[in-house]
Amino acid sequence: MYDLRSRRSWENDDAVQFRDSLRRFLATEAVPRDPTWREQKRVDRDFWRQAGELGFLCPSLPVEYGGSDTNFSFEAVIEEELGYAGITSFGHAVHGPIAAHYILRYGTPEQCLRWLPGMASGELIGAIGMTEPGGGSDLQAIRTTARRTGDRYVINGSKTFITNGQNADVIVLAVKTDPSQGARGVSMIVLETNDLAGFRRGRNLHKIGMHGSDTAELFFDDVRVPIGNLLGEEGQGFIQMMESLPQERLAIALGAQATMERAIEITVEYVNERQAFRQTLMDFQNTRFQLAECLSNACVNRAFIDQCVTQHVSGGLSTVDASIAKAWSTDRQCEVLDKCLQLHGGYGFMEEYPIARMYADARVQRIYGGANEIMKELIARALR
Repeated sequence: MYDLRSRRSWENDDAVQFRDSLRRFLATEAVPRDPTWREQKRVDRDFWRQAGELGFLCPSLPVEYGGSDTNFSFEAVIEEELGYAGITSFGHAVHGPIAAHYILRYGTPEQCLRWLPGMASGELIGAIGMTEPGGGSDLQAIRTTARRTGDRYVINGSKTFITNGQNADVIVLAVKTDPSQGARGVSMIVLETNDLAGFRRGRNLHKIGMHGSDTAELFFDDVRVPIGNLLGEEGQGFIQMMESLPQERLAIALGAQATMERAIEITVEYVNERQAFRQTLMDFQNTRFQLAECLSNACVNRAFIDQCVTQHVSGGLSTVDASIAKAWSTDRQCEVLDKCLQLHGGYGFMEEYPIARMYADARVQRIYGGANEIMKELIARALR
């Protein structure tokens, strides 16, 4: 079998050891519990704390904020190993590479000490509040407002499709502090949800896939938040989002790549065992050609993904390259999973087979983190 999991060009010895430990942890603690998570539509809080105790949350944070003072390559390992394990229930990407890093990048030392150690330990679960019922990829169009009154912001509005929304203790929220200024009126404010008057979680949304990942509607009715919870300066929120989105999109691409590779592995195993017309499915030329195309897509995409991780670790990943990585990886992921499911025949449509769950879980990847159509627009602007 072609080795799809060879050591990455961006991995050092510490990252390899981290990967081995994480893989064992997910195999023993996450995979057996995932059916329960999918049924109850959320991950148990004790698993978050368990992951935090073992250093599998926010490893790239500085030691003084509860992390291991590593770089993004360790976050990349987590995204890949979750993909290999087939775990889409655990919202690590939103919690660590996104929410925690907004606070790290734009927060004051006092803010970082207030929230990040708890996020690294799993005592606090993080979320990012951008998408609204009337707008997703168009972040300038958000309508949730934060009006300053004395030493407080008064927040009104709603958010939807919020990953970790049911469990979130800390939400990095995109709001309009000056609705008359368009993108220049957007700011980022951190909400602490515990006993927060006026804050309400709506239903846990029913999705066609990713059933174990809690995805919520959030409502804000005259929610009062201290002005000290503002990240950075008023009116800088849109810029902050544009600066942070490349890391989010690379994390999505990494998960897509790993899932693609895992789909090929399990399909190769299946077609070598499944008999039809007195031979294995692998004996049919069509099967071999379909898998050859899947492998080619995975290998070519892997080369670009590894290049992007290397660039990001060194601080040189561009918005365009991150957009290419996200759009291309998730498109190829869906194509590969479709072919792999087809090779499973009717069993591929049964949820007890991992390929069926992977297929359903993958579809949203082309939508969240910025729809792939938006990614193409960002890429095209670089051609002018």
